[in-house]
Amino acid sequence: MIHRLADVQSPHIGEGTHIWQFCVVLPGARIGNNCNICSHCFIENDVVIGNNVTVKNGVSLYDGITIEDNVFIGPNVAFCNDKYPRSKQYPDAFLKTHIKKGASIGSNATILPGVTIGENALIGAGSVVTKDVPDGALIIQKRSCSQ
Repeated sequence: MIHRLADVQSPHIGEGTHIWQFCVVLPGARIGNNCNICSHCFIENDVVIGNNVTVKNGVSLYDGITIEDNVFIGPNVAFCNDKYPRSKQYPDAFLKTHIKKGASIGSNATILPGVTIGENALIGAGSVVTKDVPDGALIIQKRSCSQ
């Protein structure tokens, strides 16, 4: 099901996948079966999404990102693909980011370019991932407020 208010340019959308309103999916993107791409998502050309993946609202997936099967990406997760971004200056190739099967990424996490998140790893909400995460790891960043 592709919502009538989504702009899906890719012919590579798997069976049973739902793409909700105000999403943009560029022509080269590949999305597997039984995925749920929630509203206000943007998916670039060099992105591969496996089967049974949930991408919650407000997520942008940029060139160089591969997401394996059964991954959960929470609302407003920020993915980056350029370590030194400058307006109108592009790298020869974007760094590759790989999210392995069964991983879960909590809302508002930031994933820097070129990292691999291991199988069944859990990234807590608001965490900043700067390097590879091993299989099964739990990554949380503790923040405290003083009163």
